[in-house]
Amino acid sequence: MAVLGSSLINLILKECHDSPFSGHLSEDRTREKVKTCIWWPMWEKDVSEYCKTCERCQKSNKFTGKRLGNIIKIQEPSRPWEIVHMDQVTGLPPGGDRSYNA
Repeated sequence: MAVLGSSLINLILKECHDSPFSGHLSEDRTREKVKTCIWWPMWEKDVSEYCKTCERCQKSNKFTGKRLGNIIKIQEPSRPWEIVHMDQVTGLPPGGDRSYNA
């Protein structure tokens, strides 16, 4: 088992979590992968922080915490177009061939 300095920790974490062969594993699986090949002081804390700040994982993983807000009953309208609701999403990155912005 090798012991390494702080300058290579990010590179090791990236290889064990982000590489195509790792596939953005969960924190536990990344910890197991790191544990089998290398050690440094407080490595478990570093693995945990790295996985929790992985932007790709945060965007794609399902939220499993407590949902906020209350469910309320919405009054059914008596005629068409009496009530109109619209969801608006802003701040999306440009996309498509012509970089359209939503």
